[in-house]
Amino acid sequence: MRPLLSRTIPLALCLIIAGCSSPRPLPKYERPLARTQIQHVRTTAYTDTESDHIQYSNHNALGGTLQYGQIHSAAADWSRWPAGTIFRIRETGELYQVDDYGWALSGTNTIDLYKPSRALMNSWGVRTVTIENLQWGDPRQSLSILRPRSHYRHVKRMIAELEDRMDELSHPVPAMGPPSPSVMVAAASSSPTLAPQLAPIPATHAVPTAPAAIPVARPIAVASAPPPQNAPRAVPVSSRRTNPLANDPFFSGSNSR
Repeated sequence: MRPLLSRTIPLALCLIIAGCSSPRPLPKYERPLARTQIQHVRTTAYTDTESDHIQYSNHNALGGTLQYGQIHSAAADWSRWPAGTIFRIRETGELYQVDDYGWALSGTNTIDLYKPSRALMNSWGVRTVTIENLQWGDPRQSLSILRPRSHYRHVKRMIAELEDRMDELSHPVPAMGPPSPSVMVAAASSSPTLAPQLAPIPATHAVPTAPAAIPVARPIAVASAPPPQNAPRAVPVSSRRTNPLANDPFFSGSNSR
């Protein structure tokens, strides 16, 4: 009995150690959705205070800050929705931009929506919604961001699928027009790294015209007034001063002291 027990304990320890050292399994692979402007997508929610995200604080995978303003942050598999993809949820009207990813999303068609609090995260739960893709992200830029992180298995999975689907992801989606200027401005303010570029407006060629003639002012003739016919002559004034007190008896020379 003792020899059997002595063999069982080491075997159990080996199984425990092997179980602890086994790699974390990747999510079950899902075939990518058709790349169209309108998609029906399973969504979940996350916040930056969760245990698996707390080490990253409120930062996204681009090194910026998770957004919850005009455009909200979203996490997804970048081989399905490359970084910079902007979409609108039709049921709520909210705009989201893909600037994050996660282990549980690699190889799946789920989009994780950022919420700034646990209450909002729990309130959202799991929902299947209709999204309208307004701008597709850049797969080459996504690939360049992911390659230095290829030692992570979920990132390696996204890299492999990005390389496999590069031709498909590089082509524009049919019937998908450019995003509105308001969406582009909001995206630029939320994620400057992935700010969409406005197409340059072609300058209109002005038709040369002859310079306008500058009118020359004509001299205005001013008539001078004729001198008066009967102008009074000037009376000559004597330069000799007269003393007004000379004839006053009180100030005569005889009464002077």
